[in-house]
Amino acid sequence: EAAAALGCEVGQIVKSLLFVVKAKPVLVLCAGDRRVDLAGLGDGAAPARPDQVKSLTGYAIGGVPPLGHSHALPTLVDASLQRFATVWCAAGTPNAVFEVELAALVAAIPGAEVRDVGQA
Repeated sequence: EAAAALGCEVGQIVKSLLFVVKAKPVLVLCAGDRRVDLAGLGDGAAPARPDQVKSLTGYAIGGVPPLGHSHALPTLVDASLQRFATVWCAAGTPNAVFEVELAALVAAIPGAEVRDVGQA
């Protein structure tokens, strides 16, 4: 629905998802047409609980932006997003988004690592 409303491809929608890997939080930016490969994140990787998402990012699930969190988070960027020059990201609420050049987004996130973390 978001892609249709924005006039973009589903893959251009960035999902900002928090996981816990070896008891440490990891933010994953995943393309909208892919799912995160938990095995690729590491042994025991699991989605963070809603209360963990809120306390570590400062945002509720559905509105988590890719940066600007209340705590510094290691961030993995799904390599498949490189298909697109621009992407759309949540902007703090489930009903607010912003468009950004992927290269600028990655450059703005300290230590962001681009790698294959998604699966079709």
